[in-house]
Amino acid sequence: MITALIACIIDISIEELSTRKYAALSDYVDKYVVEGKLYIPFLIWVVFNVVPVFIGSTLVSYVEPIAGGSGIPQVKCYLNGLKIPRVVRIKTLFVKSIGVICSVVGGLAGGKEGPMIHSGAVVAAGISQGKSSTFNRDLGIFQFFRDDHEKRDFVSGGAAAGVSAAFGAPVGGVLFSLEEGTSFWNQGLTWRTFFASVISTFTLNAVLSAYHGVPGNLNYPGLLNLGKFEAFNYQLYELPIFVLMGVVGGLLGAIWNHMNFKLAVFRMRYIKKCWLKVLEACLVAAMSATIGFLMMFFIDDCKPLGQDPTKYPTQLYCEDGQYNVAASIWFQTPEASVRSLLHDPPNTHNAFSLASFVAVYYLLACWTYGLSTSIGLFIPTLLTGAAWGRLVSVGLAYIVPGTTIAQPGKYALIGAAAQLGGVVRMTISLTVIVMETTGDISFALPLILTLIAAKWTGDFFNEGIYDTYIQLTGVPLLPWEPPPLVHNIYASEVMSHPVVTLKCVENVGHIVELLRLTTYNGFPIVDPPISDQSEVTTYGRIRGVILRDQLIVILKNKIFNETADCWEEINSNLLGMNILAILQLMIYS
Repeated sequence: MITALIACIIDISIEELSTRKYAALSDYVDKYVVEGKLYIPFLIWVVFNVVPVFIGSTLVSYVEPIAGGSGIPQVKCYLNGLKIPRVVRIKTLFVKSIGVICSVVGGLAGGKEGPMIHSGAVVAAGISQGKSSTFNRDLGIFQFFRDDHEKRDFVSGGAAAGVSAAFGAPVGGVLFSLEEGTSFWNQGLTWRTFFASVISTFTLNAVLSAYHGVPGNLNYPGLLNLGKFEAFNYQLYELPIFVLMGVVGGLLGAIWNHMNFKLAVFRMRYIKKCWLKVLEACLVAAMSATIGFLMMFFIDDCKPLGQDPTKYPTQLYCEDGQYNVAASIWFQTPEASVRSLLHDPPNTHNAFSLASFVAVYYLLACWTYGLSTSIGLFIPTLLTGAAWGRLVSVGLAYIVPGTTIAQPGKYALIGAAAQLGGVVRMTISLTVIVMETTGDISFALPLILTLIAAKWTGDFFNEGIYDTYIQLTGVPLLPWEPPPLVHNIYASEVMSHPVVTLKCVENVGHIVELLRLTTYNGFPIVDPPISDQSEVTTYGRIRGVILRDQLIVILKNKIFNETADCWEEINSNLLGMNILAILQLMIYS
């Protein structure tokens, strides 16, 4: 419920601010285009973009850098047993929420859906512990859940609730946590997570329905609503076309990931200072306004009224009942643009305007993701894919005139799924999310074929964008599969021999000598072999691993069996543990 309420606050804030922003811009354009002073609405547009982005980027850069981006790579690491500092703090949630509102209102090529997953994870981690590190308050409740296993399970449910609130897809939320998140799963966690996702969707639906003036109607299950498709039929001979579109999406996704990786490396090397990060974000916001302004005035997607073309080369004026389609894509939020591309009738967009938008927005989204702002990549990727998917339908209609298969909305949806799958490499969860968002289960086969083709094609060149950012941050996350070149390498080929081990009880001199002569960071603790064996064929049964820094702490503080008063005192403080105490703690925790 809390995750859904946060999503409602973010969505309502973005809608109210965006409505006022684009209404004001429209009025300024109508006012100054007759006077020939188009630079005035252009400058106003730049200011309307730069100011909120400056606020959001400043919060991320100076207050809480971990709140940047979508937060999905950090949550994925946390769910796989790796603790990322401050990733589930309430200050992170505050900066994330304010930052994503500023980023979307500022016209950046991003969406609010991805950050909702991180927000849900923070909410789950916070309320399940009954305390706050940010406010230094402990309510003294829920102490049973204060261990890594329980907290990780709650974060899994929170991430699923965030997906459910973002897309109105409770089943997709569960599958997202299973496919992209936690590596520890069980049946009990499945139904708890699903129940949390359903409650999240219902709460958001009820609040947004009341906000839109139809309380109880429940037509707003998620922040992203792709709309219902009335006729969504496909023929058997269209399946190869869908697979080919998946291959294209995989190629475009691989190129997108590679360019974004190079850009991220450049930022890590040269854009280190906070003010430079804020400056880059503001520059991208200004560039977004500039590109939108140029495309709106120089791409003709409507019939002119008959003004002098030398005076008004932009062909902006349209007859009654018509509008400039290129302007409509830029003069609204990215979510609304996705719905337009999916549901606009045929012949609404011409090929040149679609191709221009794809080329520009593809590069702009690549530049945007990785900025020091809170923003996700789901929406810009869906928008890019929907545009080139609709372009495919235009091409089919041109190649086969009079065909009934070239439904633009259908191919726009397949293109959107292919593009997103090529970037993030999700299959099952993304299929279910799209089906739940559109409310059409009959399109499961084309979607899964498209996403598998996109994943296989993209994986041939590089990894998904989330795994790429995990590697860039240096987090030691063990992947599901080994690297391609090490499939035939055995562990014995990279191990040292003889194995340097420690017994459960060792003398100080031996430990000091071991630390001095070796450079290993960890040492296995094993039971000694049976004394009556004539030949030692084993190093003994392994009991755990102790790290070099733990041994150093023990030696510096002279914590030995002879000086340890009792097990309670030893187990209450890490500095008071001898080797056997650390071993027992590792075995039973």
